[in-house]
Amino acid sequence: MINIIEYTFFLLLLIAPIKKSTPLSNEIIVDSNLSFSQAISGTKAPKEVTDRLILLDVEYYSFDEKLHRGQLVIHKDLKQDIEEIFKFIKSTKFPIAKVIPIVHYNWSDNASMLDNNTSSFNYRKVAGKSKLSNHSFGTAIDINPFINPAVYSDGKISPKGAKYDPEVKGAISSETPLTLEFQKRGWIWGGTWNSLKDYQHFEKTVPRLKY
Repeated sequence: MINIIEYTFFLLLLIAPIKKSTPLSNEIIVDSNLSFSQAISGTKAPKEVTDRLILLDVEYYSFDEKLHRGQLVIHKDLKQDIEEIFKFIKSTKFPIAKVIPIVHYNWSDNASMLDNNTSSFNYRKVAGKSKLSNHSFGTAIDINPFINPAVYSDGKISPKGAKYDPEVKGAISSETPLTLEFQKRGWIWGGTWNSLKDYQHFEKTVPRLKY
């Protein structure tokens, strides 16, 4: 007859490997899990623009130091660049608050920035101007926008309430290795502009586009 203590020990041996095989540290927190049609739902972009877009899953460590998965709507020709850059972001654990398509914010750039959300595609005009933003074509990306706001020559900061400090975790500056990762692939950083300093913003010209 099996001793109760021996039987209990036997059960513990059976259970132990099951617990070990699913460590919490390996779990990925999903910030966005949309389909492409959901991610562009309600956009005013014409079909010739949306036909050139793709939905890309990206992984990154957030400020909670846990691995997250989000999504970017980008121009299809920039897929390799973004994949390589986010591989760098993940490997260096540069913190990204979240990456969610702006449809989640009813296409409000301001709401997305206030939530410190990293995003790309948003069919809209440049703030205060009549021309379309590069975000309209998925050829620009804003990273941690509340930490890396746009600072205008008159002192105005967007989004409202934000403050730029290059020493803060998740901030982007000319010294940030992430900036070089973009620049060596031909991206322009808004922090180098004269008219304003758009620290969150990176953009790249995709040749031979006719919109």
